[in-house]
Amino acid sequence: MMFIAGAVAVLVTMAMALFRSLKGPSVYDRILAINSFGTLTVVLISIHGFMTGRPEFLDLALVYALINFIGTIAVAKFVTYAHMGHPTDHNEPGDI
Repeated sequence: MMFIAGAVAVLVTMAMALFRSLKGPSVYDRILAINSFGTLTVVLISIHGFMTGRPEFLDLALVYALINFIGTIAVAKFVTYAHMGHPTDHNEPGDI
C-alpha cells in the first residue's frame, strides 16, 4: 500500500514538472523541469520494480538516470553555445 501511495505522489509531482516544462519563464527553467521529470521517472521505475518483485528494473532505472544526466548536460551546452561558441543570455523576456 505504501508503494502505491508513493507512486501516486511521484505521478502528481511528474505532472507538476511537466506543467513547469511547458510554462517555464525561461529555457533554463524548462531544462531543469525536464531533468526533474527524468529523475522522477527513475524513481517511478524503481517503485514499479519493488511493487512487482522484479529487481532488474533497478538496472533499467540506473541506465535511464545516466542517459537523463548526459542528455541534460548536452541540452544545456547546446542552449548556451548555440551561436558558434558565443554564450547567449536567455534571461530576457520573450526568449524561448
